[in-house]
Amino acid sequence: MAQCTQVRPDLDFVRDMQAAGGENLKKCYQCATCAVACPIAPANNPYPRKEMVWASWGLKDKLMSDVDLWLCHNCGNCADLCPRGARPADVMGAARNMVYKDLTSPSIIGKWMSSIKGLPFLVAIPAFLWLFVWAVRSGAKGWFPRAADGRIVFGEIFYGDYTIDPIFIITFFGALFILYRGTMNLLERFRPEGSLLMLGNVKPWYMHLWDVLFEEILTHKKFQDCNDAKSDRKFGHMAVFYSFAILAVVTAIVAGGHWIGKVIPAVHLETPMPLIFPVKILANLGAIGLLCGLILLTLRRLKLDPKFQASSFYDWYLLGVIWAVAVTGLFSQIFRLMDCVTWAFCAYYLHLVVVWMLFAYLPWSKLGHFVYRVAALTYVRAIGRR
Repeated sequence: MAQCTQVRPDLDFVRDMQAAGGENLKKCYQCATCAVACPIAPANNPYPRKEMVWASWGLKDKLMSDVDLWLCHNCGNCADLCPRGARPADVMGAARNMVYKDLTSPSIIGKWMSSIKGLPFLVAIPAFLWLFVWAVRSGAKGWFPRAADGRIVFGEIFYGDYTIDPIFIITFFGALFILYRGTMNLLERFRPEGSLLMLGNVKPWYMHLWDVLFEEILTHKKFQDCNDAKSDRKFGHMAVFYSFAILAVVTAIVAGGHWIGKVIPAVHLETPMPLIFPVKILANLGAIGLLCGLILLTLRRLKLDPKFQASSFYDWYLLGVIWAVAVTGLFSQIFRLMDCVTWAFCAYYLHLVVVWMLFAYLPWSKLGHFVYRVAALTYVRAIGRR
């Protein structure tokens, strides 16, 4: 006797999906063009056709636990070829946005991150934090002080030892802890009920992790496999990624020179550094690479045809914050070199605000996709999928 399965659609979830970027999902009539068009979807379990069904029917649990959401590179091939304009790539992105929203706590951050209406709250937290630090320090030195030799030194207000360093250390490692919890929650969603039997030689998970990091992150090989005609996306992502890596190295060198230099004076680094100092040159190269990558990615976003693929708030939020980090950092240096003390401190204050936003909200932003996607790819390789 045939058995019937009752489908319980979540209509609120469908509406939320449409608001998060999947407004055209109801146009899908299951022709499977999207699954055929995707060059990287596995033949035995293709996407995004099934995701379109689940989204349209409001099957929240199935969609929120779908590992294939994180394998999609959002290249837009499926959207370009969709005969109904259902924009499957946007639906996949919207589903990921829904996962970000409630993957980890505090959930209020996820709610703010889901819409431009929450942006004032996201900005207000670091704005008041750094304004409080500035106000406290200004009591002894004034709002726009100079060093004893007349130079503009941001440390006169935002002193590293007990303002910038402790605040950012707590922020960074706090975000990492929340991101770890979110990643564990995501992996738990992927795991099927019961136990999984693996036959043959099984590689340890960390070997799969290395393969993912090399093939997907360090070389961005899948971006090229996804669509050769859109290589500007690959180069834009690589420029931003490696520029961030360079700037992270610079930050580590400066922090090491500061703190280790207290114990070993020979390695002490004095800031601000001269423009011809090797670490400063490396920092400026990183900043130039970051701007180049941002220009490529922003131009690509602006050139998207909304009939086939659109950009969500999550897309523009991340681009906007990284742009703000790059521009405020650049103008902090320019105003300092021009000896414009008021503008220099204001630019540096804004720089601290947006850098804090970049790291503090990482688990709920599209930047968290970097970690969540690596975890998903490692998981599917570990269970024998490719």
